[in-house]
Amino acid sequence: MIQDSRLWIAGSRNPSYLLPGMANRHGLITGATGTGKSVTLKVMAESFSDIGVPVFLADVKGDMSGLCVPGQDSPKMQQRIAGFPLTGWQYKAFPTAFFDVFGTQGHPVRVTISEMGPLLLGRMMGLSDVQRAVLSMVFRIADDRGLLLLDMKDLRLMLQYVGDNADEFTLSYGSVSKVTIGAIQRSLALLEDQGADTFFGEPAFSIMDWMRIDANGRGFVNILSAQTLFAQPLLYSTFLLWLLSELYETLPEAGDLEKPKMVFFFDEAHLLFRDAPPFLIERVEQVIRLIRSKGVGVYFISQSPADIPEAVLAQLGNRVQHALRAYTPAEQKNIRAAAQAFRVNPEFDTETALTELGVGEALVSFLDEKGVPGIVQRNFILPPQSYIGPAGDANIAACVRASFLYGKYEQALDRESAYEMLMKKYGEQKKQEEAAKSESTETSSPKSTGKTAKSSSGKPASRKRKTVAERAVTSALNSAGREIGRSLVRGLLGGFLK
Repeated sequence: MIQDSRLWIAGSRNPSYLLPGMANRHGLITGATGTGKSVTLKVMAESFSDIGVPVFLADVKGDMSGLCVPGQDSPKMQQRIAGFPLTGWQYKAFPTAFFDVFGTQGHPVRVTISEMGPLLLGRMMGLSDVQRAVLSMVFRIADDRGLLLLDMKDLRLMLQYVGDNADEFTLSYGSVSKVTIGAIQRSLALLEDQGADTFFGEPAFSIMDWMRIDANGRGFVNILSAQTLFAQPLLYSTFLLWLLSELYETLPEAGDLEKPKMVFFFDEAHLLFRDAPPFLIERVEQVIRLIRSKGVGVYFISQSPADIPEAVLAQLGNRVQHALRAYTPAEQKNIRAAAQAFRVNPEFDTETALTELGVGEALVSFLDEKGVPGIVQRNFILPPQSYIGPAGDANIAACVRASFLYGKYEQALDRESAYEMLMKKYGEQKKQEEAAKSESTETSSPKSTGKTAKSSSGKPASRKRKTVAERAVTSALNSAGREIGRSLVRGLLGGFLK
């Protein structure tokens, strides 16, 4: 809710205001399960929308979709509203756009293999350092030879092409082990089985489609339906990281603004940093530090501040801390660390308060106009004006059909890329090999005697091994067959293979 051009997020006696000019200094929403993080996220998203700031958030539980529907009155809501001096407060819906990498609960979101790049793709596939280096080399060869990597079949055949011609690339790019190529192909097949092949391809999603304002000057809330995607945590976290990096690479420098160009909420942020290699954490810290100058605020949502690396945590100036649990020594240590991150309020003990907070109550500290963290306040979060809970399939479908984006991403494209170009190359090679084989047979083979040809040992001659081109064509056809079979299984079972 807006009050005196500030975002009123929590509190009545000592209200906590988030200043629009400081919103791109990033933030953190933490707390144990069931303490009210989702409501806090929703209240902040509504407030940003009201001041004309587009918002992105991932809906991992399905309850964020209620933003497109006005809230419903109830005795519980009336009791919550009565705790604040709310004037002009009303239930209302917010401009909402829905997206879904699987295309069932929103506009499809696709990315090309080239756009994802070897670094993030390697993390998505769980590759080792050596395998990731080879994958980077494969990308470099594709770029140098003008081979577009758009979807999974492009990358699969490109890997085979590099493996089949490893000797040719050794001097220019470095040695390539066929064992390593095989390991990457197995990881790629596993990624396909997890359903990732559905969001690699074209038309690729344009990040600028998030930067929209409705006719009333309110920013759109862009919701990524992530219930299915969240079942694969590595895919979820890597895909959101790609979206964040796209924002950084696409938007121009903006400097200090009166309000952000956009706010990005990264829910279940601990998944991004779990088992992440040091180089990736460094990249994330760099993006968080620099994206502020692009006018983007990033807010991480997780259970504990300890889920976020110190280098990243230091960049998050606006904080909302819900209750934490302290059942083990490690959890007690996390509570002490969380309490020490706030400026002390002499009215209460921060560490003790962290274990006493009720549902919807939080310790709140936002940056002031000079960028200094405010004294921590123990406050209740304002009630949301939109519906608390899922909006329902009918409301989501209506929003999708009414969107000006409808029809832009719904139909997948498959233009000529690495797969088609390499299949043509392998086809020509196969014809040349067959022609040479036929010519050799005609000039050197003895006249047919009607008997089966035998080897020098007297045994029937064995069938010759397949040529490189034959192996490539066979592999491609087998892969296509596996994709059709996998699609049938998914359709019958109503979900993705695990």
